[in-house]
Amino acid sequence: MKGKNFLIASSGIYPYINNSDTANLAYKIARSANSKGSQIRMFMPRFGVVNERKHQLHEVIRLSGVNIVINDDDMPLIIKVASIPKERMQVYFIDNDEFFKRKFVFTGEDDELFEDNDSRAVFFAKGIVETVKKLKWRPDYILVFDWFTSLLPLYIKTYYKNEPLFHDAKTYVVITDETFKTPMSNDLKDKLIFDELPQEFIDKYQEPTEINLIKNAIDLADGVILRTTNIPEDIARHLEDKDLDVVDLSGIDLEENEAELKAKVIEAFGEKSPSN
Repeated sequence: MKGKNFLIASSGIYPYINNSDTANLAYKIARSANSKGSQIRMFMPRFGVVNERKHQLHEVIRLSGVNIVINDDDMPLIIKVASIPKERMQVYFIDNDEFFKRKFVFTGEDDELFEDNDSRAVFFAKGIVETVKKLKWRPDYILVFDWFTSLLPLYIKTYYKNEPLFHDAKTYVVITDETFKTPMSNDLKDKLIFDELPQEFIDKYQEPTEINLIKNAIDLADGVILRTTNIPEDIARHLEDKDLDVVDLSGIDLEENEAELKAKVIEAFGEKSPSN
């Protein structure tokens, strides 16, 4: 595992968001890989609920300044960085005032999903790629942790298909119990059309539910990481038709049995060659 590069994309990472299994899992998988000498780059949105002063976030000017186009609107990309205490791991925060300044994550005070979650997800995916390009860093493995990050494999395979940094990367989709079954705006397909993605991909996003977003990410993946034994039936059937590498982390208590999780992560990725 030493010398391998892991790109971890999640809507939350502990300790910046600490009330979800997904955020905790992203952190502990990263820590497991980091302990064996891998290089980790972690990405999450800079949601307004993240306490910048407490966690000592700071803007990285050399990585910021790119304008990302979302449906003909130029949206400035701001990159902030923080280091997880005692772990020697950096987290890159994808930021934009219009998308992420609000003091909520995906829903507002009325508990309704934000109508622009689709634009936020596209911005997040593009922002990660643009940052990696500026870093001139080549990932071996890309781990996407939830529906919000599920557009990253799509954009890497289509919009950024000519970017050589990603050509040999293997993508793993993480499936957890934290599902979000309310669909994003149907306007998502309009963003994909504007970006001139192939029609065969656009057609798959006619109904952008959480289940469909995950299924479409699986279609572009090399493997899945299972954090649940309660896989939605649609996804379970979808997986039956795929010849994918499966890393089973279900049933592990992240607090009591972190050593077991670390052993499974090392076993899953330690002996593999990303180019295989």
